Order: sequence, then structure tokens, then C-alpha cells
Amino acid sequence: MENLKSFYHKCLRVWKTLKKPSKKEFEMTAKVSAIGILILGVIGFIIAFFMTLIKNL
Repeated sequence: MENLKSFYHKCLRVWKTLKKPSKKEFEMTAKVSAIGILILGVIGFIIAFFMTLIKNL
């Protein structure tokens, strides 16, 4: 029971320190995430493209 109480207090402490991101922070996070997804997609497309070229030889 003591472990559960300790866990609850730790969670409560973390919850109190949380804050809602500002519009600027949210937009920056969204842009960085979108750029990362785009880069991974381009890399995947390039790999798939070269694999089809190699397969057709």
C-alpha cells in the first residue's frame, strides 16, 4: 500500500509541474515532427525506387 501511495504522490508532483504549451511551442513541435516524417517518407521512397530498379535488371 505504501508503494501505491508513493506512486500517487510522485504522479501528483509531476502533474502540478505540467503546463500547456504556448501556440509558438506547439507550432514548432508540429513543424519539426512534420519535417521528420517527410524526411523518413522520402528516404523510404528512394529506397523503394532503387529496389525496383535493381529488381528489374
